[in-house]
Amino acid sequence: MPKLTDIEEKILHGMTDRRPDLSGCIDRIVELHHDLVKMYDAGGKLLLCGNGGSNADAMHIAGELCKSFERKRTLPQTLVDKLKPLPCGEDLANHLEAGLAAIALGFNGSLKTAVENDIKLRDMAFAQEAAALAKPEDVIIGISTSGNATNCLMAMSVVKAIGGTVVSLTGPNGGKMAAFADIAIKAPGDSVKVIQEAHLVIYHTICATIEAHYFPDPR
Repeated sequence: MPKLTDIEEKILHGMTDRRPDLSGCIDRIVELHHDLVKMYDAGGKLLLCGNGGSNADAMHIAGELCKSFERKRTLPQTLVDKLKPLPCGEDLANHLEAGLAAIALGFNGSLKTAVENDIKLRDMAFAQEAAALAKPEDVIIGISTSGNATNCLMAMSVVKAIGGTVVSLTGPNGGKMAAFADIAIKAPGDSVKVIQEAHLVIYHTICATIEAHYFPDPR
C-alpha cells in the first residue's frame, strides 16, 4: 500500500488525538483513502447513500468534496484558458474551485418518485439511480448505523455487479452491509446519535485526507 504523505498522516493523527475511540477505524480509513485515490486517478466518482440522518451525511460528504473544504483548490490552467473566451468565462476562471466528483443518491425527486410509483419492488430507488450512474472505476459508500438498510444494500449490490468498490460506514455491529462490503468501517457507539457523531468525525477525516492528497496547499 502506498505511503501516506506527511499532511495526510497529520490529519489522521489529528482525528485519533481528538477521538482516541476511533483508532480502531484507522486501517479501514487508510484503505478507503488509497481506493479513492485510485478511483479519482482513473476518472471515477464517489457515490453515497443513506437514510434519515445518514441521508444528510451522504449529502454533506458530497458537499465537502465538490468544492474547497479546508484547502485551496486551483483550477487546472488548461480549463482556465478554455473558460476565458466563453460567456461569463473570465468570472468563472477567477472564482471556480476544482472539485472531486461525488454524488449523493436520492436527491433527484423526479427519479425517486417515479421509481417508487412505477416499480413494485420496494426500496430500490438508490439502486436504480446507481444503475444509471455507476462505472467500474467508481466507489460507493453506504451509510447506516445498523448496517441493515435494504435500499443502501441494493445500491451497493448494483455497484458491485458493475465492477465498482463497495464501502460501508456503520455502527459497531456492521450488519449485512459490512458483511458484504469490500471495506467495512465500523464506528463505535451504543446508540444512533453516538454512532452518527462518530460518523461525522470519520467522514470529515476521509474528506480532509483525500483533499490534501490532490490539493496540499493551504487556503
